[in-house]
Amino acid sequence: MASTAPPRPRARPAHTQGSTHCAYTPDGSKLVTVGSNNTIRLYKTGFDGEPINIDDCQEQNVSVDASNDFFVVGSEDGTVSLYSIPDATFDKFLLRCSLPIRDVALSPDSKWCAVASDELTVKLVRTDDNTKIRHLKEHNKPTKHLAFDARGMTATLACSDGIVYVYSLSSDEPELINKVDGIIGALDTESEISSKITWHPDGRAFAAPTPTRDIQVISKNDWEKQRVFSNGHNGDVTALAWSPNGAILASAGKDKKILLWETKTQSVIARLDYANVIDIAWHPKDNLVSFTNSDGEVYIHPDFVPEQFEALLKLGKQPAPFIHDPLSETSAIARRPLESRPQPMRQRRDSAGSYDSLMDGALAEDDDFVVDDDGAGYVINGNGKRMHDDLDVFGEPRSKRHHLEPEYHEAFQPGSTPWRGNRKYLCLNLIGFVWTVDQDGHNTVTVEFYDHEFHRDFHFTDTFLYDKACLTENGALFCCPPKEDAPATIFYRPHETWTNRTDWRTQLPKGEAVLSMSLSDSFVTVTTTANYVRVYTLFGIPYRVYRPKSTPMVTCASWKDYVWTIGNGPVGADGNTRLLYTIEDVKRDEICQNEDTVALPDGATLKSIFFSDNGDPCIYDSTGTLLTLLHWRRPSRASWIPLLDTKLLPRLASGRKTETYFPIAVADGKFHCIILKGGDQYPYFPRPLLSEFDFSVPLASEPPRPKAASKHPDAMDLADGTPEPEADGDEESETRNLEQQYLLKGIAAAQLQDVVESSRSGAGSSAQRSGLARLELEVDKTLLQLLAAECREGEDRGMRALELVRLMRDRTGRMVEAAGKVADRYGRAVLGDKIRELGELRADGEDEDDF
Repeated sequence: MASTAPPRPRARPAHTQGSTHCAYTPDGSKLVTVGSNNTIRLYKTGFDGEPINIDDCQEQNVSVDASNDFFVVGSEDGTVSLYSIPDATFDKFLLRCSLPIRDVALSPDSKWCAVASDELTVKLVRTDDNTKIRHLKEHNKPTKHLAFDARGMTATLACSDGIVYVYSLSSDEPELINKVDGIIGALDTESEISSKITWHPDGRAFAAPTPTRDIQVISKNDWEKQRVFSNGHNGDVTALAWSPNGAILASAGKDKKILLWETKTQSVIARLDYANVIDIAWHPKDNLVSFTNSDGEVYIHPDFVPEQFEALLKLGKQPAPFIHDPLSETSAIARRPLESRPQPMRQRRDSAGSYDSLMDGALAEDDDFVVDDDGAGYVINGNGKRMHDDLDVFGEPRSKRHHLEPEYHEAFQPGSTPWRGNRKYLCLNLIGFVWTVDQDGHNTVTVEFYDHEFHRDFHFTDTFLYDKACLTENGALFCCPPKEDAPATIFYRPHETWTNRTDWRTQLPKGEAVLSMSLSDSFVTVTTTANYVRVYTLFGIPYRVYRPKSTPMVTCASWKDYVWTIGNGPVGADGNTRLLYTIEDVKRDEICQNEDTVALPDGATLKSIFFSDNGDPCIYDSTGTLLTLLHWRRPSRASWIPLLDTKLLPRLASGRKTETYFPIAVADGKFHCIILKGGDQYPYFPRPLLSEFDFSVPLASEPPRPKAASKHPDAMDLADGTPEPEADGDEESETRNLEQQYLLKGIAAAQLQDVVESSRSGAGSSAQRSGLARLELEVDKTLLQLLAAECREGEDRGMRALELVRLMRDRTGRMVEAAGKVADRYGRAVLGDKIRELGELRADGEDEDDF
């Protein structure tokens, strides 16, 4: 319930009837008001007498912004004037426009002034040198309001077409980075109705009035709608402003009301009766607000916030009202702050650096010479006191040393995205996708499948507020975070069973939250904030609980009976922890890889982990590289092999396209992902299509396409009048493709060989053995093709050609015989003899190294 209004201040007739605006200096010492007459007034805070008047000014002043030393005023005659506050005089014209000025704004450091007018271009002029001007010109309509963010790196424009244009100011040339539509209304630049953009003091979001008389909050991270201040005004909003700490929002409307909203709850805490208010300014420190109306009056309102809510102003900087605040949802292990860093202490008398210590101590009579050669600690210091045990060799307390704080890798759920507005993907894979929508009090979860012949889509009302999910062909797994009155809950829902479908839920101990989870055909695996790995059967029976050596935990994945966990390990020289992984067969109770290192470059982070369709571990990192783990079933034999570097894709070779990729899966020998454009890091709605890329081991950069390809077929080379040869380029491309095939088929053969050797019989099934034989035959065929290419190059490539034959895996002699025929076909007699000699050595079982 809104509180009663505080005592009403008197109206000060500062200007003639018309547009009237006000602004406080950042230190709060002065209030500047401008209006339609040719007078500017400076009110001193705390002084109730007459203000200082500046008569040397323009008429019809429509906007003002102030720093501690000067303020700028925009007028309808197209001029922007700069005035000195200490001298209370006109200083200079900052800018002249051909059409009326509509708004001005100073950057946080007061070095730049943004000017909006009825011209299509917004100008940024340097306040200390007005010859330096930057232009914002990628919008199509005049700008009504503009504002800088808290850092001054972003400018937001509310234009008359009802679109908010966002410009980045990080470079010399401002760049349009986003358009936010559907928030503000399309208004004439002269309208008293506001579409003003007001940045929250924490710099992560801004608020803007909507045509429905609400106030919508927009996040800077993704430019999506967040919380809304609704059901307050019965008329259009004409002004709004955040309190200095962001805890309260003040708004005025055509309904002759000023409302005070609590930011955290978006509820009205006070209603004040003031008509025609068009500008509101908070004092930067005190419970004091000034506002102006269209009658030319100024109100200076002490004790503006009622007494029962005044404590809100004394809080520290409050967060912007997000639906799901990224700060509150950040994992507890993500980049921990330097909590134990010592604070500088005031020097005490007789301490190191004091007068006595600098003058060689206070005890001049005790001048015996004793050497503490055995470190027993009996030597006294210059002040006649024995050295404390907790002092280091420099006499400083050991507790005051600055220790290097480790930077932990943040925990994440593979295949999920963070909240964007009120939606997020809980799971994205090749089976389907799971997404949730926040409905204020409950969520709605939707599960959709790609193959509708086997599974039907379903959705349900989620009162547990699930934030993670896994999806397989057998079922769906969900979990929710703990609350004050309820622990974290894990929920498994099978798709189909031969009996009645039995869902099950289990709760974690109080205060323990899920960091990541995975679902296989055999087990449910959960990693938690208590640094436990909890393994359940698909029917909810607890199977194993253990604490891994590498903590805090980062993520996990599973396939059949194998569980793969990753955690933070030792700290490197750069202060970042090294990630360690463990792969275990939980059913056999065998560890395949124990606390081995995840191969990440310096500064790179892990983006996703998953098992391929054949059960091989894969990772995708922030450099855009996909790697797989080879020989992972053999302890201490595993190695990370790159399968694809997305930065080297042919589609990016021209350099004109910029895109990133959200990993989904590795299946059918391809990398499945979602293409992200426009700087996005995660996919959003509507659900984008999946893309797939062939593997390509990073051997060399994609060569630039020859310019001759764009010429007319009959065009001649300008140098010699002959067509430009392309045979060499084609030959090189063919060789490079064959080398790729050789590597990729070799990797596939090694993976299948591991499967065969890890089987209980040690020989694998007949299908696996025949598949391995086919793969090795494919490797040898690729080597034969490479041999033919080398033979075409000439006799001087003979040694390389012979090396290709030695790499062949066939021991029956048929492939070596085929290699000899290839050499004879191209007339390489010497090479043919060497190949036949190598074949005889193999047939006799002799060592090829002697060859």
